Amino acid sequence: MKTKILQLIWIATFASALGAVAANAPKPGTSSSASATSAESATEMDSASRRIEGERRYRANCGRCHAAPQKFPPRMMATIVRHMRVRATITDEDMRSILYYMSQ
Repeated sequence: MKTKILQLIWIATFASALGAVAANAPKPGTSSSASATSAESATEMDSASRRIEGERRYRANCGRCHAAPQKFPPRMMATIVRHMRVRATITDEDMRSILYYMSQ
């Protein structure tokens, strides 16, 4: 008797899991290129907004003493920004934003 109840519970759980997977599956006739395009544009917007935020934080924190940034290799730029984080007491979040801006 207990075995039959456990089997029914297992079957019900399995069926509901399959239903959830089927509900999330792409519909026939829809293209995944539309979702890929929207994902690419979202990534581009995110990249642009991160760069703008990094530039804003650069101007607020670094622009007081430094002119426009020079282009250095990303690895060297990471070392410079880490060093200046300590000297200028820049927050970790500011450091990451500035590093993203400087390495673009």
